[in-house]
Amino acid sequence: MSRYTVQGRCKKGNAIAQFSVQPPLPLEKAFHFNTIDEAKEAPLAQQLFYLPFVKSVALENAEIKIERFNILEWEDVLTEVSEQLQNYLNDGGEIVTDQLAAKQVPVTVYAEQTPNPAVMKFVANKMLVEELQEFKSIDDTNDAPLAQALFHFPFVKEIFIDTNYISITKYEVAEWDAITMELREFIRTHLADGKKVVTAPKKETQSVQEAPSIDRTPAEQKIVNILEEYIKPAVASDGGNIAFSQYDEDSKVVEVVLQGACSGCPSSTFTLKNGIENMLKEMMPGQVNSVSAING
Repeated sequence: MSRYTVQGRCKKGNAIAQFSVQPPLPLEKAFHFNTIDEAKEAPLAQQLFYLPFVKSVALENAEIKIERFNILEWEDVLTEVSEQLQNYLNDGGEIVTDQLAAKQVPVTVYAEQTPNPAVMKFVANKMLVEELQEFKSIDDTNDAPLAQALFHFPFVKEIFIDTNYISITKYEVAEWDAITMELREFIRTHLADGKKVVTAPKKETQSVQEAPSIDRTPAEQKIVNILEEYIKPAVASDGGNIAFSQYDEDSKVVEVVLQGACSGCPSSTFTLKNGIENMLKEMMPGQVNSVSAING
């Protein structure tokens, strides 16, 4: 029996860590689980869900991808999780049951309205990307086959892709009632046919790049932590993202970038003032006067 070696890696601040497995796991197809109940036929994934910070698990032939909740950073546990996975596999732990391995897991995609009337969120039952991707035009999509194909629809204006969903911004010439089903089926077919969502890591031009954490002041890092833990999960559920841009210690003004469904959303100003700004003022008394936003 082969001895497994597991090596974990993750970019700082990223919610998803990749654990390469050598030799590859004996899996003929990939599996993605969002809860421990979904993983009842995948003992390896079930074991991972017992870790309190695990949000989702994807099992692939040569890699295990684990998404974390924002209660810790991967750098705190990456080595320990790698060792646990390696020990589990080398002790002969079951990866998936024979019943699950034999199943053809269908790809499903459903459409979900967002607070932004120009944006629809399309949610898949599988992981799409490891890092968020934002595309303003077809010119940005050389390494993103799905986004490139979607831009051939004349009513598609912008595309935002995160873990397991795609937020599409439309032009005003079309109504969602007339195009939602067509887009949903197009995305589902693309995924069901095994076609790639992205073929290379994102480029700096494809999304807003936050300043490296090593360059942040203590106040800036605290702002980022608050956004990550309290704001981003709610924003993601609406099909968008919020990214820290900068903080002026003299004026005490925080600048953030709104992406996906949040970009250009009519209700974003209200959310900014009555949600994000109030929370930052309460959690950082005397350090924040206001929050301003730019659309990504």
